[in-house]
Amino acid sequence: NGQTREHALLAFTLGVKQMIVGMNKFDDKTVGYKQDRYDEIKKEVAAYIKKVGYNPDKVPFVPISGWVGDNMIEGSSNMGWYKGKTLIDSLDALEPPTRPSNKPLRLPLQDVYK
Repeated sequence: NGQTREHALLAFTLGVKQMIVGMNKFDDKTVGYKQDRYDEIKKEVAAYIKKVGYNPDKVPFVPISGWVGDNMIEGSSNMGWYKGKTLIDSLDALEPPTRPSNKPLRLPLQDVYK
């Protein structure tokens, strides 16, 4: 419900520039590997991440089944309608962030005890 929204907002607030949306449990009986459910989730999540500040056209939406392993490493025969990258290929396609190595090291502090 709200957890996906919270994670997207938190990631953007923390400066995460790239995102992959993994839609899990496509093997569930209520979903049945259907493209309709994929389209429904993609439409809703794309609208929200756009409000947060991400460009949904640059965010891969990958339907997966973690239990069965569909679209995790290899494409799934259960989702022949999906023509995008697998989860591992989407991860490999991410650009490594540039680090400001010429600046002093900064560490976030959570609490200070005296």
